[in-house]
Amino acid sequence: MILATTDVIQGAIVESYLGVVTAEVVYGSNALRDFFAGIRDIVGGRTASYEHVFERGQQEALEELAHRANRLGANAVIGIEVDTGTINIDQAGVLLLITATGTAVKLQGNY
Repeated sequence: MILATTDVIQGAIVESYLGVVTAEVVYGSNALRDFFAGIRDIVGGRTASYEHVFERGQQEALEELAHRANRLGANAVIGIEVDTGTINIDQAGVLLLITATGTAVKLQGNY
């Protein structure tokens, strides 16, 4: 499965467009990670624990995107965009949301 942020795959011909596919990954917040992130906010610097969460989440969203495109008969997803956000569930809780969206396509040939 080819995953690309571009609208075309160089040298490939799109046989058919199979539709827009999306994948979402949601993570709950973690009290310990939030505590150390708060300390980082005070002293400055990067928050590695959350960077790892977003890195893992982006990979999982792309894997799910490929899985959903495969179910449509696609062998590529083009025009991929990955977005992040939060969902406030109450005053004390926030969920992290990572979404991947693209166009599932069937390319001619063996891809």
